Amino acid sequence: MKQWSIDQAQAWCKTQPWYFGANFYPSTAINQLEMWQAETFDPVTIERELGYAQRIGMNCMRVYLHDLLWEHDREGFIERLEKYLEIADGKGIKTMFCIFDDCWNTKFALGPQPTPIPYTHNSGWVQSPGHKIVEDPAQWPRVERYVKELLERFKADSRIAAWDLYNEPTNSVGDPITGKRRPIKSVPLLQAVFDWARSVDGLTQPVTVGCWNGEEALDQLILERSDIVTFHAYMAPEKGLLARIAKCNATGRPSICTEWLARGHGSTFADCLPIFRQQCAGAINWGLVSGKTQTIYPWGWIKEKGEPALCHHDIFNKDGTLLHPEEGAIIRRIP
Repeated sequence: MKQWSIDQAQAWCKTQPWYFGANFYPSTAINQLEMWQAETFDPVTIERELGYAQRIGMNCMRVYLHDLLWEHDREGFIERLEKYLEIADGKGIKTMFCIFDDCWNTKFALGPQPTPIPYTHNSGWVQSPGHKIVEDPAQWPRVERYVKELLERFKADSRIAAWDLYNEPTNSVGDPITGKRRPIKSVPLLQAVFDWARSVDGLTQPVTVGCWNGEEALDQLILERSDIVTFHAYMAPEKGLLARIAKCNATGRPSICTEWLARGHGSTFADCLPIFRQQCAGAINWGLVSGKTQTIYPWGWIKEKGEPALCHHDIFNKDGTLLHPEEGAIIRRIP
């Protein structure tokens, strides 16, 4: 299956709503593994927290998966994916599943996940499949099978809006405490993942990877292979958001911002959400309910700084009240 033509992408767009939503994981999960493992899968919290999203008009969640879950318990994982999709669909919410991720912790395993490190942003988030596999093509057959089987299983599921194949390839954000980074040479795997997705006959949903760091060669590769344009933008309108939207719209393809909202950086509901709507770019911010990921704290935050005046990401407290109550009126004004 080749990349969709611009006409195909625009025809798809005409059948979709303007997508407004969040990157979702329940507040009880510190990472993808804890969200989806049988022992910690939490449909009660998922139901409640997606209800908060429905209440403010959200209609799409971007949700991360992990390759180890498919390898360890394929049928159980499918059952839990089905349960999640059932809950989301019941609230009028579609899902964009994200398959791979180069960000945060390089060491991970199935089983009990670490407890949150106080005041630390995303202390337990993990990569998938991880740099050891990313940089070793001899290990790719396992993840190739995962991608193909996953897409084959859900290729005609109308509850799925799109597939985000790979989050922030080459980012390699490392240890959240030491800040040490290990460059990941993930472009070959990125190319392969596109190829694997294209090999699935009858795939009805668009595939995409988000432009995230402004690196021209990487952006060009991503745009040449994505059916719809997705991008990340943790900045104020005048600090690059408007320029990024213009670049994406110039492709002629529908665009969705799949990560934004960094209040201390000027990426706020008041400043950015109206622009996303006016420019017809979907808006999926990072984080829904403040919880174990602790993404209310900015990147690099430490205990000595205390509580931030502005929560970095997220919208709700666990009880469904807004972290910043004034944002409610702003969100309600967006049709």
